[in-house]
Amino acid sequence: MSLFEPTDEHRQLREMVRAFAEREVEPQAAAHDRSESFNLDLFRQLGELGLLGITCGEQYGGSGMDAVAACIAHEELAAADPGFTLAYLAHSMLFVNNLYQNGDEDQRQRYLPKACRGEAIGGMCISEPGAGTDVLGMTTTARREGDHYVLNGAKMWITNGAISDTELGDVFLVYARMEGAARNELSMFIVEKGFEGFKLGQKIEDKLGMRASPTAELVFADCVVPAANRVGEEGSATLHMMRNLEIERLTLASMSLGIARRCVEIMNDYARERRSFGQPLNRYGQIQRHIAESYAQYMAGRAYAYAVAGRMKLDAPGQRLDTDGVKLFCSTMGKEVADRAIQVLGGYGYVGEYRVERLWRDAKLLEIGGGTVEAHQKNMTRDLSRLDRLR
Repeated sequence: MSLFEPTDEHRQLREMVRAFAEREVEPQAAAHDRSESFNLDLFRQLGELGLLGITCGEQYGGSGMDAVAACIAHEELAAADPGFTLAYLAHSMLFVNNLYQNGDEDQRQRYLPKACRGEAIGGMCISEPGAGTDVLGMTTTARREGDHYVLNGAKMWITNGAISDTELGDVFLVYARMEGAARNELSMFIVEKGFEGFKLGQKIEDKLGMRASPTAELVFADCVVPAANRVGEEGSATLHMMRNLEIERLTLASMSLGIARRCVEIMNDYARERRSFGQPLNRYGQIQRHIAESYAQYMAGRAYAYAVAGRMKLDAPGQRLDTDGVKLFCSTMGKEVADRAIQVLGGYGYVGEYRVERLWRDAKLLEIGGGTVEAHQKNMTRDLSRLDRLR
């Protein structure tokens, strides 16, 4: 066994997901990127494989696996189609894992089995039109009225917010502040499609990358939410959010690993087969540098990610320094490796046939979504300032 597959179960998971990605995900990626459409049928096949609830308890239809397994799934799927994988991450990590860790038994029984089967598509709502990185600056409010809450506000950049041009996703975990509550006191609610006052604002199109991942603005206009759909106590969701951000950042970093690995494979194959001035491209020092540095950086990021995953406890926070760190390193690394792959392939790298231009476009989002690189730098510097020495 190894750092990347510490058990037989992890090795078998990687083999299964890689085979599925090569057989089913890779062939459809370019078409759904061009059409900016979500492959719902393929997504539901992930439920049949047990991936939609990969970290969720088996009693709710999940696979009951750990953070290492989540890394494996995201790395392997992203090597074929990062946009599709981002939709998977929003569902499996931001909705399913979040509700499994923080919901009560009734909420888990009501929502998780359908989500694990892919019968309900989920997501999470934090970002707003005027509050992205500053999550505590959100203005969406909630107030209690008898046996229900009323939510008002809007959420922006919501992955799985719309699964078609006109159709909302099925269910979301929505963060809001109780009217009059302190800045750091957030509450979380389960909001379903069909709730009064919940509607699709706009489906966001013409994105640079991640086009196979549906993104939307969601609007809450006197949205009525049953009191039974509040997750945890009022004002307690800030901790839920911070805990879930750790696994989100780790799996986003794992997506960068998948992008980087695929780009290294493509440029290596191309440089071995393509000849220039009578020699294979990989005989030239400039090309050798692109390939060698890309592989070394990929392996460095991979070692960092799986080391963090190996010690992560999904039911307890405490890895912020390194989940910020691994996403900071891997997101930029993935983009730079994709850039080098385009350079190695030259004109062929600039067109869709060789895939690296799509991977390059997709890679950029990972420096922004789930925390910008600047936010990670700020968080890490703050955390490091509290340490006398490194472990």
